Amino acid sequence: MAVEGGGSPMPDTDVAVLREIVAQNQVWPRMAAKYGVDNPIPPWKTSLDGLCDALDHCASDADVPDFRARREEEDALSATIYSSLPHPESQLVSLAHSLISRGVITESELIQRLSTIRARLEG
Repeated sequence: MAVEGGGSPMPDTDVAVLREIVAQNQVWPRMAAKYGVDNPIPPWKTSLDGLCDALDHCASDADVPDFRARREEEDALSATIYSSLPHPESQLVSLAHSLISRGVITESELIQRLSTIRARLEG
């Protein structure tokens, strides 16, 4: 990981699955309009918030970023690699990127989990 501006480490790992997700441009405003959903908040946002809260309780593990490190990485990634995404999509993808970069989850594990979720949604 590279250190940006003397602060916390910024993940510099290339994550192919996240690049593919960004390229699909399936952001909530676009998807909500496509399916006629009026709620401006994506249904997965509460799960994301809960995951962040759970990570805060695991932050004593050396690989799990604490709140400050997670936010610094999110801000850096959202301003650079994921600048084309709106919030909260940028937050979600930045968190996944950070966790993969730190070895908390592997890219193949993320791909498997995404496949499982897609199968459930399409089933």
